[in-house]
Amino acid sequence: QVQLVESGGGLVQPGGSLRLSCAASGSIFSIYGMGWYRQAPGKQRELVAHITTGGRTNYADSVKGRFTISGDNAKNTVYLQMNSLKPEDTAVYYCNVRRYSDENYWGQGTQVTVSS
Repeated sequence: QVQLVESGGGLVQPGGSLRLSCAASGSIFSIYGMGWYRQAPGKQRELVAHITTGGRTNYADSVKGRFTISGDNAKNTVYLQMNSLKPEDTAVYYCNVRRYSDENYWGQGTQVTVSS
């Protein structure tokens, strides 16, 4: 099992920034990558950004140029720097860990609210 602890969510004004962190512990082996997903009320969960253990990243089109994902393999931690936040970024953000076997683990979620 892999346990994920997220932090860094909150309320921010449009145009502001937040940094999310996710620390993984437990059975950390055969990890393909870590990522962030989000789910807004009434919508499906969607990929925001993903990073492989080799450092390859991919982003949702809606966040390209505004969000940056990074990882610290030594600390088993992934970060999501979110800049130029928009009201449509409001959602619960979930950390994800995927093994090479496609086994997935999820964090409990952290609320991000962008509002004036």
